[in-house]
Amino acid sequence: MYDTIIIGAGPAGITAGIYAKRGNLETLIIHNGESALQRTKNIENYYGFIGGISGDKLYFNGIKQAENLGIDVKNEEVIKIEFKDNGYNIVTNIKTYSTKSVILATGIKKNAPKIKGIKEFEGKGISYCAICDGFFYKNKTVAVVGSGNYAVSEANDLINIVSKLIILTNGAEKPEIRGENVEINSKPIKEFEGNDKIEKIEFNDGTNLPIDGVFIAQGTADSSDFARKLGIMLNDNKIKVDENMETNISGIFACGDCIGGTLQISKAVNDGMIAGLSVIQYVKKL
Repeated sequence: MYDTIIIGAGPAGITAGIYAKRGNLETLIIHNGESALQRTKNIENYYGFIGGISGDKLYFNGIKQAENLGIDVKNEEVIKIEFKDNGYNIVTNIKTYSTKSVILATGIKKNAPKIKGIKEFEGKGISYCAICDGFFYKNKTVAVVGSGNYAVSEANDLINIVSKLIILTNGAEKPEIRGENVEINSKPIKEFEGNDKIEKIEFNDGTNLPIDGVFIAQGTADSSDFARKLGIMLNDNKIKVDENMETNISGIFACGDCIGGTLQISKAVNDGMIAGLSVIQYVKKL
């Protein structure tokens, strides 16, 4: 069992890992190789780099620094966080890891589908958490929008609850999933429609699909997705933390862009430092 597992390898996650490891905690950092930092061409407002540094180089320098300290770093996709008796299980597309504490540092999701009607029907038939809201669709017809590991995980949480489950890949490659009540539809989605709640999905080819509910699971899960499933408090889709970067769930911390504020590297590093120091104190008290 690890003392702490950090989800995310950007400036906040790596800094948290460095402080946790230097505090003698068995530390694991899990990332899926995606970071907004990598898309930044040149960073000129961060301390110590004359002439700036590319986001891509800074990102991989951070991962290498963590590895040089002896931190375990895994390039895997986290699809679920589960409570266990004395800590948490982190479930990835490869295996399951046990830990005494968790630090969420996955940043902000920027890959939500741009489909007309999605905002209008959030909370009115459109959900982002199968575990949270699946029960409300018992014996009904629901859809999951997505095609990756996260979409499959959400679908598996719904298969035994709903009467019919439709995986909407929205033009992407079909995922591997089995179930007598499962159907896969690859048509590009045009719009979500309804009155007081979602009632149907219209496709680009002019056809439509009557539906009772839709679960959005495009791309990979981010910190807010995990927060909803664990009962962590959110404020405008940002994770709420105290001055120690701890959430309302004991043993779960968050840092970086996922908690809001100024979206800058310097701020993320500071958040990570506080989270790393805080998790040391938390683990020592166990």
